[in-house]
Amino acid sequence: MAVNEQVYGFFIPSVTLIGIGASKAIPEKIKALGGSKPLIVTDKGIVNAGICKQITDLLDAAKMEYVVYSDTIPNPTDENVHAGVEVYKKNKCDSLITLGGGSSHDCGKGVGLVVANGGKIHDFEGVDKSSKPMPPYLAVNTTAGTASEMTRFCIITDLSRHVKMAIVDWRVTPNIAIDDPLLMVGMPPALTAATGMDALTHAVEAYVSTIATPMTDSAAEKAIELIFKYLRKAVANGKDLEAREAMCFAQYLAGMAFNNASLGHVHAMAHQLGGFYDLPHGECNAILLPHVEKFNLIARVERFAKMAEIMGENITGLPLRKAAEKALDAIKELSTDVGIPAGLVELGKRYGKDVKAADIPTMTANAQKDACGLTNPRCPKDADVVAIYTAAL
Repeated sequence: MAVNEQVYGFFIPSVTLIGIGASKAIPEKIKALGGSKPLIVTDKGIVNAGICKQITDLLDAAKMEYVVYSDTIPNPTDENVHAGVEVYKKNKCDSLITLGGGSSHDCGKGVGLVVANGGKIHDFEGVDKSSKPMPPYLAVNTTAGTASEMTRFCIITDLSRHVKMAIVDWRVTPNIAIDDPLLMVGMPPALTAATGMDALTHAVEAYVSTIATPMTDSAAEKAIELIFKYLRKAVANGKDLEAREAMCFAQYLAGMAFNNASLGHVHAMAHQLGGFYDLPHGECNAILLPHVEKFNLIARVERFAKMAEIMGENITGLPLRKAAEKALDAIKELSTDVGIPAGLVELGKRYGKDVKAADIPTMTANAQKDACGLTNPRCPKDADVVAIYTAAL
């Protein structure tokens, strides 16, 4: 914690419902917020999986009007947001439901910002740039990773610059968050792994952040414990409701941690991979995490040693540095066990993208400007970032 004058904030939705069947409360909660015709922001995958129909059936039963915008893409873009704004206005909607993982929530948050404040989504890049409250907003999570259903973060790709804009604004925090494990049962193993490793990255980066507090520490520690206990089980058997529910709590706790302690250079660098190559965020984080934290180790050696213990590693009798390194080993082992590619080149091939060393200088320059890097515990020079990207290839 700070030794000079410093005021810490803590941001979280007003209401959160977690547990089997929590989604049944959606109609009554939208009404309680004052909404009567929500825009449901989601994606084609959620529609094709039948998850959107589960929610619209609930709204139909409650005789509530709604409109569905399902054109959100992974790594949602400024064009996505502005198209959603037009649908919202054209249909005279008065509230928002976001349904999905981070992409749907981020897109919906962008829609709400522009609907309420006018202008373009680019106007809100940075911290607390809005001046008017969002429409009534309920976020329904279908993955256990991003925690975007409860955060003040909104990440949108600017297609003209090929960068991810980091929008951090307390007004985009959803009024109500819902995490129902039943909506996650059909999530495939690869997505379960990627989103779970995303949650781990949130917890780890928040735990070593320069603005961590006792409140964020407690959330991060429990998140790490739950992820190491249950992520492998959730990947192995998606119908394991105990594991699914545990991962709901884990990713939410990780969200509580990073929503208030912020993140670090893993996210600053991963955002560039998403903006440059349109690669999936969770897997980028998972690959970069041990490399960035190896760089950060000397700044937070005691905390990495504590993490190793939380992860279930035996650190009895080990020198502090060796105990701390056990945490990095445990992260690598978990990543391998759940099927994360070994490096960025392999990840790129999986998605038909050519990740190459020639692009590293450009990504480095953009990563050094990313707001997430401001709370990294060690300040990297450009050469350090280049070295980390190179090691992660």
